[in-house]
Amino acid sequence: MRQEVLRMEQVTYVEKGITRLENFSMQIYEGEIMGFMPASGHGLSAFLKLLLVNHPLHDGFIYYREELVNSWRESRKDNNRISIVYDKSCLVEGMTVAENIFVLRQGFRQRIIRRSLLRKQLEPFLEEIGMDISPDSYVEKLSYFERVVVEILRAVILGHRLIVLNEIGTRISETESKKLYLILRKYASQGIAFLYITLHFEEALQICDRMVLVSYGRVQKVIQKQEMVLDILLEYPEEFNDLVRGHMEKQKEGKIDTRKDIVLELKNITCEALQNISIKIGRGECLVVQSLDSIVYQSLTGLATGELLPERGDILLEGREISMGNNRDVAVIREQPNESMIFQGMSYIDNLCIGLFRRLSNSWQDDKVRKSIQLEYGPILGQEVFYSQVEDLTEQQKYALVYTRILLQKPKVVFCIQPFKGADISHRMFIWKMLEMLLEKGIAVVILAINLADSMSCADRLLRIDSKGLMIEMSRKEFPMLIGTVPWVHLYQKKEKMENNT
Repeated sequence: MRQEVLRMEQVTYVEKGITRLENFSMQIYEGEIMGFMPASGHGLSAFLKLLLVNHPLHDGFIYYREELVNSWRESRKDNNRISIVYDKSCLVEGMTVAENIFVLRQGFRQRIIRRSLLRKQLEPFLEEIGMDISPDSYVEKLSYFERVVVEILRAVILGHRLIVLNEIGTRISETESKKLYLILRKYASQGIAFLYITLHFEEALQICDRMVLVSYGRVQKVIQKQEMVLDILLEYPEEFNDLVRGHMEKQKEGKIDTRKDIVLELKNITCEALQNISIKIGRGECLVVQSLDSIVYQSLTGLATGELLPERGDILLEGREISMGNNRDVAVIREQPNESMIFQGMSYIDNLCIGLFRRLSNSWQDDKVRKSIQLEYGPILGQEVFYSQVEDLTEQQKYALVYTRILLQKPKVVFCIQPFKGADISHRMFIWKMLEMLLEKGIAVVILAINLADSMSCADRLLRIDSKGLMIEMSRKEFPMLIGTVPWVHLYQKKEKMENNT
């Protein structure tokens, strides 16, 4: 009989007067990879917090390795031997891989660090999972995928029997995903359990044994192994499916002819990992550029933001040579803009209008201009937000603020860096509508991604670039040729079958 690693039984958790988890029940067994899909972000951080530390419960019981560690009657307030690998690395830069794994663990008391000994201790673990990582490498030199593997290794060596992977899929390429799944299966065979938090059924199907769907702090359904079939799983996000399907039906093939209406052209660009790359972007087109290698992705994002300058080649906007750094006609929406592009020390209206500075200099600070903007966008954004502190805005209001700021700037091209990263289903739907709004204004949208995630839901064209700089271009007609694990490709495949049958 399999041992139970974690059991949460009718847990209700209240934080600052808000119920974060309500009647929450789930079980994870040793050697199991359990999928976890949060349809909404509400309660997720509280759930992760309770896994690590036994905070007082309003109701229910939590068992770890069949031992009661927390209950409504009594909370021990100590830590559980559980590790969480977040999408942002928790490794300490300036220290080596071996030092992060061994020196920083509790109980390490050696005053002199013997690196040769640490290396010998770590090498068998690296060989076992087939990872070519030097124990003496400094963590800041590692790729994102390698950092994830190091954090998993640290958890294994610490003896933790449950490892949580929190939305790491958006930063890992398809090749790296396959390696990761082999590593997880290797350790699962040794009895270690994993909780894999993802926002995509296609991703969960590749690795998970079972899956739990969570919405607003409540378990909606536990999907058993025999139900882990894509056709069954896709019945759940029905509203988002209908939205994407409607977009596909109204979108006409050939809407964009990049040969006749090029708005931006990267011509023979060489920049770090990019070698002699040429890309043409059409007006009002949604182009998804997928990096099949994390180093290529870093070069692309650096080029788009202006943080990297081309070593060779030209960037042409409507035939004119430009630089990407501070050009009013080229905008960038960074990863998780609800956090990275909100300025806490500024008012809502200043946050909204800051993009106008590139077009109208300081005139946007004029009271008449500001009132005009409030009148025009108040019905869309809600009048109440103009009198709110930005830190008090909801996540959706923050997304709306950033995307509306871009609309006011009126660029010709917007680079979106993994726009759906970290967003739950409701927020993904909202972001998708915001992207549609930009496209309807004739603004070209370029989505930069490692994992395709939801990007295919609004793509006109896909460009895939591998580590050697080889590019494969795919039109919408060719999307059905993508592997079935790519989110939303099933809709393109179904559409192709229907068209072939008519």
